[in-house]
Amino acid sequence: MDTVRLGAGELSGDLLKDPHEVYARLRERGPVHWVRLPDGQEMWLVVGYEVARAALADARLSKDLTKIGASSFDQEFLGPHLLVSDPPQHTRLRRLVSKEFTPRRVEAMADGVRRQVAVLLDDVQAAGRADLVEDFAFPLSIGVICELLGVPAMDRESFRSWSNAINAPIGLAAKVDAFGQLKEYLGELVAAKRAEPGDDLLSALIRTTDEDSDRLTGAELRSMAYLLLSAGHETTVNLISNAVLTLIRHPDQLAALLADLSLVDGAVEEVLRFEGPIESATFRFALERMEIGGVTIETGDPVLVVLAAANRDETRFSAPERFVVRRDGGGHLGFGHGVHYCLGAPLARMEGRIAIRALLERFPSITLDVPFDELSWLPGTLLRGVRSLPVCWPDGVAKEEL
Repeated sequence: MDTVRLGAGELSGDLLKDPHEVYARLRERGPVHWVRLPDGQEMWLVVGYEVARAALADARLSKDLTKIGASSFDQEFLGPHLLVSDPPQHTRLRRLVSKEFTPRRVEAMADGVRRQVAVLLDDVQAAGRADLVEDFAFPLSIGVICELLGVPAMDRESFRSWSNAINAPIGLAAKVDAFGQLKEYLGELVAAKRAEPGDDLLSALIRTTDEDSDRLTGAELRSMAYLLLSAGHETTVNLISNAVLTLIRHPDQLAALLADLSLVDGAVEEVLRFEGPIESATFRFALERMEIGGVTIETGDPVLVVLAAANRDETRFSAPERFVVRRDGGGHLGFGHGVHYCLGAPLARMEGRIAIRALLERFPSITLDVPFDELSWLPGTLLRGVRSLPVCWPDGVAKEEL
């Protein structure tokens, strides 16, 4: 098979700053390609919408590395969780978690999210300018998920450093050390919740049982807490920062949204399609020889479904390279598809809608405080977002002061 070398020759687009150009060129050639990333990794890359949607729901593509004689750091250090398991184990875990992590629990958090947003924006307004990631999106998202799980406020910065080491490709030693510290911390947190349960989600997961008296084990509780903490805050940070950056870069759409803030819900869905917080789904591996998208996948081959590429497929979306807040965004794969559809999607959407609306109400003239080319993007192909987002509001005052 031919290997497409990303970052070389005709596919030399900047995979960090603007991967969409590279993915568009790949889609012109076909929906599935064997590629070599700039870091040397080789894998099947799925970039077409229909094939991506089918692959995300294909039981022959496994998330459980133990089935091909391997394992992940998650499984080795923390135990099984939703992203590294297949049915029926995945079905059991999701059923137990879903009994407590319900839409009703998420909706009950909305007023608290609005209060946190107001406090953070007060601080931002007083400073006159801000790094939207450091000063707003991160403290909001980590505050919400830690409150949901009952993590003490004093521990939130430690968790952030562990999460950064785990999710960003910054070296094996740092990743191993972070997993080790996180394992110890989460084990102690679960023990503390057993001893003194509260009304938080982790305490509820400890108490919950299924119809046959099944319950989450200690290792499953620990790994589930890790998944919710990690995936729960990274996704929302990137959703908020990507939304603001995208709106700033599309002033006509920002003006349309400012003129009618009832469009916020639809604007969030368009951000999830156009510049979603998750660039690719986590790896899958073929359990058998199979064909997808017209190519043959061998047993054990790694497959990476690129959500960002599928969401700009012109065969599914009209003028997909245009960002349109009034677009009917139904059908995007921003949170995945199939049995692994993101469990925290309702929480991320709720936070995103509240945060973006409040930001635009308070700072309608918000704009970048540095040239776009100076922004630094998160490394790797899993998460899509910037490390920091310096913004200001040229009129120097918030709307409510006028």
